[in-house]
Amino acid sequence: MNTILSLTELPKGNAKGLLGFPLNLDLEKIDAHIAILGVPYGLPYYPSEMANDQSRAPDILRQNAQDAAWDEPRTLHHFDWDLGGPLLNNKDIKIVDLGNVTADFRDPREHYNRAERVASKIFSSNITLISIGGDHGIPIPIMRAIPENKPVVLIQIDAHMDWRDEVNGEREGYSSPIKRASELKSVNSIFQIGLRGVGSGRQEEFEQAKAYGSNLISAYEVHDVGIQNILNRIPDGVNFYLTIDADGMDPTIMPAVNAPTPGGLNWVQIRELIHGIVKKGKVIGLDLVEISPSFEKGNTTLIHAERLICNFIGSAVRAGYYD
Repeated sequence: MNTILSLTELPKGNAKGLLGFPLNLDLEKIDAHIAILGVPYGLPYYPSEMANDQSRAPDILRQNAQDAAWDEPRTLHHFDWDLGGPLLNNKDIKIVDLGNVTADFRDPREHYNRAERVASKIFSSNITLISIGGDHGIPIPIMRAIPENKPVVLIQIDAHMDWRDEVNGEREGYSSPIKRASELKSVNSIFQIGLRGVGSGRQEEFEQAKAYGSNLISAYEVHDVGIQNILNRIPDGVNFYLTIDADGMDPTIMPAVNAPTPGGLNWVQIRELIHGIVKKGKVIGLDLVEISPSFEKGNTTLIHAERLICNFIGSAVRAGYYD
């Protein structure tokens, strides 16, 4: 087993990954169209944040997915009304769960180094990467791994701009992923959707985002004009990377976040947005971050997280990504 990947909290004897997909903890031997990866640890702003609540989310999502207690995964075989048929549309699609990127708490940055190494392997193999965080710092090493010769349009779903250059001297924490993305040659343009309330962006970050040319789209604009009008502003025929902060959704559907903010995207909107972007071009990777299990209410957040991932997989399959 390669020590860069491991599983920490699955019950003993459970050899299944998320939604019953097979585990593959050997980075050098990945045979898949889609790979699921847990990236638990962001870089802390304070010592108490070394192992924050979000770091538990990848394993808790695996344990609480609807199929976790079933010997035969229903998600793979039952008719899915979100997709118009079974998840994989009766196609021979290979999906593996890579477990979690391991950490070295003597060197917190090593977790990012390992995440970048895994993501680089996945992207170079033309495998679609689904990453589960962790806080919103974890997309930074993943986006660094995007090949410069295959640039992407970055789509962020979030209540916050995340353009801070640094906090307490740390430049790669959860307030900075979009600022760091703006510096990458592999990112052609940025769409930030769902912005609202008071968050990580001060006036100076707002001005920087505008100067860069980021497309800043508030949640209220989404509610006013509808998802289709937002999709019409996003280019066709390009590669995409999606970074989805759970607080981009309304807290009525994803309450388990540190910064719940009224007025976020609802389920119908986020589903329509994901399906629409998948149809526009190739989504090479998606991450879902900032789920704080301690604030969960009746598995509401986890159910929507699972449905979000399934809708992405099912729409990618139906868009012919793997034909």
